[in-house]
Amino acid sequence: MDGPAGGGAPVRVLIADDEDLVRAGLRAIVDAEPDLCVVAEAADGAEAVSQVNRHRPDVVLMDVRMPAVDGIAATRRILAAAPPGAAPKIVVVTTFENDDYVYEALRAGAAGFLLKRARPEEFVQAVRLVARGDSLLYPAAIRDLAAARGAAPGARLPELTAREAEVLRLMAGGLSNAEIAGELHLGVETVKTHVGNLLAKLSARDRTQAVIAAYESGFVTPGG
Repeated sequence: MDGPAGGGAPVRVLIADDEDLVRAGLRAIVDAEPDLCVVAEAADGAEAVSQVNRHRPDVVLMDVRMPAVDGIAATRRILAAAPPGAAPKIVVVTTFENDDYVYEALRAGAAGFLLKRARPEEFVQAVRLVARGDSLLYPAAIRDLAAARGAAPGARLPELTAREAEVLRLMAGGLSNAEIAGELHLGVETVKTHVGNLLAKLSARDRTQAVIAAYESGFVTPGG
């Protein structure tokens, strides 16, 4: 998505956090960038859902732990209510990375997560990244979260081709499409096709959900 410098509208951001100071800090970070703007704030998950319906942001920075309606439930409600292809990208903001709340938010469809202690430039990069359709995939963090939970009972992957299986393993390792193409000696467009087929087969919104499915099924193991 292009910012004002490219002639496009700025990325519209909603900030949801129950702490006033955190919201103020994130607003200052986002609004300091010419290609980003904060369109609304919310102090809990229920308000976040309402504000998303009202303002239609491109990206939501969502605190995972909030009173009444937490970030997981809010993420599910927002994504379930959005028309196909029109859902905002949700980035979970959390204090602890090894947190069941984070894992559940990713399973619910969040595009990734950031720690509250992340540097301002990391928040800015994350917003731009998810706004253009990429996931914030941190393979080590997801591996650790998956290891703490173990494989989900009865979870299985649909039948994959040999090439799709190779691509999924490399995705779980955090490789980009270009890196996967280099590893498998394929064209980038071919890899994109395989990734798209994988997402469809796994009923995954993005790469993060696909990788979580790979761990939950035991197809990829934390120590493997």
